[in-house]
Amino acid sequence: MAKKILIIDDDFDIVEAMRMTLEAHDYEVETAYTGEDGLRRIKEVNPDLIILDVMMEDDTAGFKVSWAVRNPDPKSEYSLHRTTPLLMITSISEKKGMRFDPKTDGDFLPVDEFVPKPVMPKVLLEKVEALLLRT
Repeated sequence: MAKKILIIDDDFDIVEAMRMTLEAHDYEVETAYTGEDGLRRIKEVNPDLIILDVMMEDDTAGFKVSWAVRNPDPKSEYSLHRTTPLLMITSISEKKGMRFDPKTDGDFLPVDEFVPKPVMPKVLLEKVEALLLRT
């Protein structure tokens, strides 16, 4: 059975480029274009991995999604998805000058990997495959 990946990003062209790359490698791809829609879709599609942008409907939408998904409260509506791998792909470093590393900033930014945009297809596939192997 194909692994299901949810892409949450407001840039249609980036979403389509990632979709084509992932589908060409037999992944099932679902999409959402806002953080709010992404949170709803997480519960609907039960993804094996989430690819997430930061700046969508506001500059911190992706952070809000990652905090909601990784909420440690066992009563959280996303508790079933707490261990779903999160791959953050964003241009926030370039646009806002902010730098993040999940290894050192994991408490603030609860994601498994952080990759700056634009991401090359080979790098995207390497990160996705590595994260799915961890599950």
